[in-house]
Amino acid sequence: MRHEIRISGFGGQGVVLAGYLLGKALSLYLDLEAVMTQSYGPEARGGASSSNIVVADHSIAYPFVQRADIFVALSQEGYTRYRDETIPDARVLIDSGLVTPRAGDSVLAVNASELAEGLGRRIVANVVMLGFLCETTGIVTFEALEKAIQTTVKQSVLPLNLEALRLGISQGQLEGVA
Repeated sequence: MRHEIRISGFGGQGVVLAGYLLGKALSLYLDLEAVMTQSYGPEARGGASSSNIVVADHSIAYPFVQRADIFVALSQEGYTRYRDETIPDARVLIDSGLVTPRAGDSVLAVNASELAEGLGRRIVANVVMLGFLCETTGIVTFEALEKAIQTTVKQSVLPLNLEALRLGISQGQLEGVA
């Protein structure tokens, strides 16, 4: 088993944190091999960024994503920039409030930003999307993501992040894909 996952968006959306949480869940709590790399645009906030995770059940010889089989787009720029760098039958997940897919493109959509706003903080849209990814791809378990969040985020925002994760899971259940 080997998967290449790319999470893209713009600076300030928590793209790198989402990649870190996913990689931590996969490696520490599911005992898989995982490597995460990150990329930023020229601007610290607002510029394009991506988090790239390679996960496998064996040693990883080449740690870079070349053609993602799971692609998450949290911004239009990220979708446009990286969509062609996926395998033909990749699982493509988008924040439908911020990304308009190409005509005919098969995507799984959740309005993560709007749902996060409903929780009171748009900044947890990344965690909503992680929950959606968990439920629609089956690549990671809820329990592993929950542990990664519990051991990473500040206690003051832990309840909000766990609620965002559960909300993303529930939206993924509506898709019924995994």
